[in-house]
Amino acid sequence: METKAAASSNFIKNIIIDDLKSGRVSQVVTRFPPEPNGFLHIGHAKAICISFETADEFGGRTHLRFDDTNPVKEDSLFVESIKEDVEWLGFQWEALYYASEYFEEMYQRAQLLIRKGKAFVCDLSAEQIRATRGSFTEPGKDSPYRNRSVEENLELFAAMREGKFPDGAKVLRAKIDMASPNINLRDPVLYRITHASHHQTGDKWCIYPMYAFAHPLEDAIEGITHSLCSAEFEDQRPLYDWVVRECEMPHQPHQYEFARLNLTHAVTSKRKLKPLVDEQIVDGWDDPRLSTIAGYRRKGYTSESIRAFVREIGVAKSNSTVDARMLEHFVRDDLKMKAPRTMAVLRPLKVVITNYPEGQVEMLKAENNSENPEMGEREIPFSREIYIEQDDFMENPPSKYFRLFPGNEVRLKNAYFIKCNDVVKDAAGHVVELHCTYDPETKSGSGFTGRKVKGTIHWTDAGSAVPAEFRLYEALFLDENGSAGTEDEAVEAAAAADASSESAAGVPGAAEEPGEPQRRDQEAAKALKELKAQINPASLEVLHGYVEPQLGNVQPHEKFQFFRHGYFNVDPKYSTAGKPVFNRIVALKSSFDLKQG
Repeated sequence: METKAAASSNFIKNIIIDDLKSGRVSQVVTRFPPEPNGFLHIGHAKAICISFETADEFGGRTHLRFDDTNPVKEDSLFVESIKEDVEWLGFQWEALYYASEYFEEMYQRAQLLIRKGKAFVCDLSAEQIRATRGSFTEPGKDSPYRNRSVEENLELFAAMREGKFPDGAKVLRAKIDMASPNINLRDPVLYRITHASHHQTGDKWCIYPMYAFAHPLEDAIEGITHSLCSAEFEDQRPLYDWVVRECEMPHQPHQYEFARLNLTHAVTSKRKLKPLVDEQIVDGWDDPRLSTIAGYRRKGYTSESIRAFVREIGVAKSNSTVDARMLEHFVRDDLKMKAPRTMAVLRPLKVVITNYPEGQVEMLKAENNSENPEMGEREIPFSREIYIEQDDFMENPPSKYFRLFPGNEVRLKNAYFIKCNDVVKDAAGHVVELHCTYDPETKSGSGFTGRKVKGTIHWTDAGSAVPAEFRLYEALFLDENGSAGTEDEAVEAAAAADASSESAAGVPGAAEEPGEPQRRDQEAAKALKELKAQINPASLEVLHGYVEPQLGNVQPHEKFQFFRHGYFNVDPKYSTAGKPVFNRIVALKSSFDLKQG
């Protein structure tokens, strides 16, 4: 079979080619299966691109499925945000599913395991399950309830469903091997009791399947051929295969793992992102400093740049950390031909051109993008009073300073030469205004060759400029590794396979011992304190300045290159007509070299 594109190969594509040739599969079916318990992050963007683009390349299809098996932490708000993120990235799912649609079949498959002697109802508490689980060097110990009869297990499991027991009183566990070297196979929990309303099924259920049980069944039910996931699931694969086999699923999907995306200065764990949002350390899940897809979108990243970035890092088996500047490289590359170029003054200093006629305003022509002539020209007003950047003036400059200082002459971009003659200061000695003169013979585009100046600075016309807010973002975390926060959601999902991990995460699992909630709260408080210690206090700088008058009614997500400042995006949350707010996407230049990686 020929693929749609002879794109660069990887181990997943090689597997698919072999599967198609051998006839194991006739059509490739992948899925993206997020849990709707938070907003997606940049690691999910990689998983989305891999699943959708791989299927598309081989003429297959991709499902979007919500793994909504934990009503305590899930919400329809997150469902809608995930849909928006996937569509914004440029993908459209073939079909939309919810794990909760399969709850009845999952229950029946669990009954099948009980009848086969492969599952039992256990009364051990979370602490007891943890204590008997064993370690990497020691086997676990059988539960005293492991040898309950089939009849008793079926009766108890039905009673669990009927709501006859409180949260955590009992769990259903698989009966596999407590001495297995793979701890995931030591009688993992398959079902727990949770009396909570579900965003899809309401109060119909009070028992919910664990992720490690539900996920392989969902893949099998939907006919997924290649279940693509991040590397943390590798140790879970034997359990995945066990569930599919022992539940006697007609279709048997295969799981393949790729390296997760770790990005410098970024946290890609919803467990760590959530307290930042809850504690209002950041401005919601779409804060431009977060590694969420919504955050990147609000900051101004384009979907094209993220997809190009994911393709560049490729699909491999070994985990590594990618320099965040690589992602910045791709958004610069995408915007350089798209974004109109204009002038904005972020830290304004007023300039009065004393020899320019009072009351006169002339319109000057300027290119919208010098690298893309098709974007045409615009007119900008020029008059006696303008604003320049404070950084473009120094009263006592060092050598080789070519911008404005007393007695020096510079070019105003797209306008004239001006020369600084006088400096006006306030009572505290701060420079508040400059008095300059201009040379009318030096108009930009006039062909003037009489003399040259070494400095060119940007400006806005004081009479017509629009006040604007500018938000300059830096890394949220001081630690290059994101406060050791490269943990992917797959780690958490895999950890959720047993009741002790669920209990520690605050999700009802087996019954909690006295003091367990307090211990959990203490651990959460400690983790939050450590996270706060790594917050960069200079991660956001808010400035108030001016933009050219045509930017007074910009629309959300319009993007511009501000001369010398970088690329900016109109903030969709706070920008209003006549009062624009711009988020800096990225500076104009970086020391990062894509060729050197």
